[in-house]
Amino acid sequence: MRPQSITYRKGPRLLRLEFADAAAELPAELLRVYSPSAEVRGHGADERRLQTGKKQVRITAIEPVGNYGIRLQFDDGHDTGIYAWDTLRDLADNQDRYWRSYLAELEAANASRLPTIPVRQFTPKPTA
Repeated sequence: MRPQSITYRKGPRLLRLEFADAAAELPAELLRVYSPSAEVRGHGADERRLQTGKKQVRITAIEPVGNYGIRLQFDDGHDTGIYAWDTLRDLADNQDRYWRSYLAELEAANASRLPTIPVRQFTPKPTA
């Protein structure tokens, strides 16, 4: 079922979908970590790759793809997922379950939602 409207709220990083019978707001992070791309899902049921460090990810563009979905571009460079209408509806209807699963996977992998921030090595100046 195609949404009647799609809007992105930049501040809270939420994609709002309004269907004929329901509305939902999906966090950019959730959309990114459950991207339907082969890069994230792999090519088989057991090939899904856990996405880490995506808490601050933002959607930078939304492009229609035919009559069946949209392509989302994210500020981390990911842009290969095509979100079919039924995929978006599934994410909207089962958002809590997907979110709990994602957090459990992160915990099991001892991974974080926070991005990795490179830290420069500190070299003390020699003292005289």
